[in-house]
Amino acid sequence: MAALAAFAKLPAINSATVLLVGTNEDFQEQLAETMLKEKEDFKINIHLTRSLPLPAERDHIRPRIDLIVFMINVKSKYSFNYHTGCFFICFSTSFKDIESSLLHVDANFFLGKVCFLVIGACEMNQISVDVDTVLKLADCYCSPVLFCEVECENTRISTARQLLRMLQICAGHVSGVSALSFSSLMGRSYIDYSSIME
Repeated sequence: MAALAAFAKLPAINSATVLLVGTNEDFQEQLAETMLKEKEDFKINIHLTRSLPLPAERDHIRPRIDLIVFMINVKSKYSFNYHTGCFFICFSTSFKDIESSLLHVDANFFLGKVCFLVIGACEMNQISVDVDTVLKLADCYCSPVLFCEVECENTRISTARQLLRMLQICAGHVSGVSALSFSSLMGRSYIDYSSIME
């Protein structure tokens, strides 16, 4: 299937579209609802998907996507086996799904129109995907990394506002600022977070 193209469609006037890619639908919906509650001067369109590529048959009605957010839940999922009476860890497939999805994204998106959102990194004893692995992936694709605990309302609101600002820039609604220059400034934003975790 063809890669999701960055500039195949004309931008919409006073409108911007973000695509949230992730395997946890609850987290996607919570973040989307929080973003939509924020008052902005432009219309916000939010699309959710578990993975890429997107269905080709709907491409003609799909708006131009201005920003792609890959949501990676690094927290492991604990399950209980009733037969043995023991807990076991079912590792999240989120990271592998994201890696596969990245192969279906046009290279032009990585000129400031992609970011990675890491969820669950604060609970160090429950992490199934090493945060450094995510950071290396983001470095490979020259894209910034944000961290969020979606269950925490204040953090979710703060993240939603950051993403909306990025979306506004990626859609070209901020004069004098390009998505590429803004992404470059954010490229190492995870360093402060790493020092907190030590």
